[in-house]
Amino acid sequence: MTVAGSYARPVRADSIFFPAMALLMTLAVFAGFAPSYYMKSVFHAPPPISPLMAVHGAAFTGWIALLVAQTGLIAANRRDIHRALGAAGVVLAGAMVVLGLLLGVDALRRGFTPPGGPPPAVFFIVPVGGIVAFLALVVLGTLNRKRADAHKRYMLLATALLVEPAAARMPVIRELPPPVFFGVADLFVLAMIVYDISQKGRANRATWICAGVIVASQVLRLVIGFTPAWQAFANSLI
Repeated sequence: MTVAGSYARPVRADSIFFPAMALLMTLAVFAGFAPSYYMKSVFHAPPPISPLMAVHGAAFTGWIALLVAQTGLIAANRRDIHRALGAAGVVLAGAMVVLGLLLGVDALRRGFTPPGGPPPAVFFIVPVGGIVAFLALVVLGTLNRKRADAHKRYMLLATALLVEPAAARMPVIRELPPPVFFGVADLFVLAMIVYDISQKGRANRATWICAGVIVASQVLRLVIGFTPAWQAFANSLI
């Protein structure tokens, strides 16, 4: 007996791998933001959460929850519900880009930089570059929504970019330089490449594009942030 709108079919490796990756990303995000957001009252961590931080965190959490739901729906062969939620995902992604940029400017004006990090004007490139790369992959995923293999890789690995700020807040990593927390996001890219090769003998073209966008954004952020032009631009926003 099948549920209305679903079809009996053998379990595919994708039905295990993509939900598992989404859950791992969820755990990474929770681990990184538990002290400062999800369990802030338990950890008594300063500073207080501003309205902008609260809304940004809610949107961020909504995206992660949507990713888990969408990968689960595909695994359950409920593409009808998956498609219905797709439009909400596009709207949410747009809101996240706006909120991410606003929060980045807010952190710049507050003089935020991680412990031992570069000056705020230099560090400002990290959240901005991450949100731009996220937008690029979401746009590619939306344009390829009729090509399932490409679509799900773009959307999943776009979310890997959101793991970067979570990793940067993890106790073991937060004292280390950006390449370390960039590497946490890269682990998800590496896992996708290994999975593709194990299943098809080669990595999917969309996987390589995601890898290129993510790694390029990381390298460029490390380079651009230290240029006088970027620092002049960042200082003009203060």
